[in-house]
Amino acid sequence: MTEASAKRTDVEARRQQIVDAASVCARRSGFHGSSMAEIAQQAGLSVGQIYRYFDSKEAIIAAIVERDMAEMRDKYSELRDGGTSVLDAILTKCVQAVDDLYEPERAALTLEVVAEAARNPAVACILRKADTEERKLQQDLLRDAFPDALDERERTARGEVISMLFEGLAVRGVNNPGTDRKAVGEVLRSVLQHLLTQPPT
Repeated sequence: MTEASAKRTDVEARRQQIVDAASVCARRSGFHGSSMAEIAQQAGLSVGQIYRYFDSKEAIIAAIVERDMAEMRDKYSELRDGGTSVLDAILTKCVQAVDDLYEPERAALTLEVVAEAARNPAVACILRKADTEERKLQQDLLRDAFPDALDERERTARGEVISMLFEGLAVRGVNNPGTDRKAVGEVLRSVLQHLLTQPPT
């Protein structure tokens, strides 16, 4: 490893340390209630060290969102390149998706990011940019899976409903964490199969 690549690795490790600390603070107190001093304390760093890597709390939130988007890109690639049809790949993943999105720490952090976006225009811009990218990934993936009879308006609307279903899992994971996830996954599979195969009535 060259000195330059080692330095990049160290920077990324430090940034990840800060992002992880901010995530803990956000789940505990919300982003709005978490100061840079509290994030620094959680990370075991000084405030000055935090500002060497992030110039604001919004920049840390942007890094959290980007981490989630990187994971999302990988999932779309897996669905597209998994060796089966897109429809089969999506339906096979339903139960696992419920488990992932009901995971308490993940659900709590997701909702805190959304709550901060509702009050902070800078964070709202970050989240909407990520949503735009995710919707494009989704439509590119689903265009071939949807029935040929759907027009662009219907495809977009069905994609929005699919996003609502998955994003709503985080809320349900907080409000009703003890639900029968397997049963929910099976119903979700049935709903998705309808949305992805049935032509408009």
